[in-house]
Amino acid sequence: MGSNLGDRRSNIRAAISLTGALPRTKVLKVSSLFENAPVGGPRGQGDFLNGAFSLETGLTPSRLLAGLKRIERELGRKPGARNGPRSIDLDILWYDGKRLNGSELRIPHPRMFRRDFVLRPLLEIL
Repeated sequence: MGSNLGDRRSNIRAAISLTGALPRTKVLKVSSLFENAPVGGPRGQGDFLNGAFSLETGLTPSRLLAGLKRIERELGRKPGARNGPRSIDLDILWYDGKRLNGSELRIPHPRMFRRDFVLRPLLEIL
């Protein structure tokens, strides 16, 4: 998860709460938040707060993704430039060892092992 627009901490807290309120879903662990410079995207955007959380869910990966996208919209995320500024970004990094390679969802997340801002909080919750 990450945010670089508005009240970043509040955006992240709301995203965690709303994710835990998805059907058959419970938040298990939440990492610390780490401030990071943006990777890619337009110049001049603010730093991100990034973190990770683990879930227990009865949702399929595609239904979980649909719920996360709805939460992003509820929290003000608007379509924009790739890697651009956003109020909230929620990604599925891993899902119980499954491998998916669809156009909408790839698991494990294809860039997670190349991004310290993903690995640092992920290692903390593991």
